[in-house]
Amino acid sequence: MTPSRDISRLIEIMAALRAPVGGCPWDVEQTFSTIAPYTIEEAYEVADAIQRGDFDNLREELGDLLLQVVYHARMAEEEGEFAFPDVVEAITTKMIRRHPHVFGDDRARSAGMAKGMWEKIKAEEKAEMRAARLARGLHPENGGKGFLDSVPLALPALTRALKLQEKAARVGFDWGEAAPILDKIAEEIDELREALAKGETVPIKDEFGDVLFALVNLGRHLGIDSEAALAGTNDKFRNRFHYIEQTLDEQGKSLEAATLDEMEEIWQRAKGKR
Repeated sequence: MTPSRDISRLIEIMAALRAPVGGCPWDVEQTFSTIAPYTIEEAYEVADAIQRGDFDNLREELGDLLLQVVYHARMAEEEGEFAFPDVVEAITTKMIRRHPHVFGDDRARSAGMAKGMWEKIKAEEKAEMRAARLARGLHPENGGKGFLDSVPLALPALTRALKLQEKAARVGFDWGEAAPILDKIAEEIDELREALAKGETVPIKDEFGDVLFALVNLGRHLGIDSEAALAGTNDKFRNRFHYIEQTLDEQGKSLEAATLDEMEEIWQRAKGKR
């Protein structure tokens, strides 16, 4: 087996790895559920390479993410469900259908993307999916019966909170403006204080979650993506803590040996540097 620029070689490699005889024991024993966490992790690593502007790493991480697609498609093929070409056909069909102003006939292209066309196409796709699920004996709604059940469970919690709020807002279940949400956050913090005073673990966890959910809601009304905002704060914290580490090292001290007061004093200097 030799490397190649052709996708078919990657499909062949995965088939060989999954072969019951002569394959890789670890790869053979994997399932959709055991591989799913790796799929999510690889997507995050792609995003990380993009954020760092590291194109060498991005090339590698995109390959790792592509491997995940091939992996899931191979397992589906083994179960007689679908194969990699079906995945390609599905996404190409979707892209062509959703862009009639690019791939349609002369009339469609000259008309551009008509108002309401996107919603019409999405509704058609949803109807087809419902019919396919019914044909397989599944519930017609992917994920459940409720209005919010189409929001994926596997999304990061902050992102899922945002998606749930956005969808509820479509039917009018929303704050009219951002200001009252600050009062709601204060209310949730008070309830967290009460739970802390009682010292009961489950209510504390629930109230803490309510505070986070309310903060996501405020961010949405301010046009701020909570996931992105927290990612920025994470980087800021890392950079400032690294400044503490560097400063202590220049002083011949270690993090472990430094006192909290020493680290706080350097932290304040780091904040001044922005």
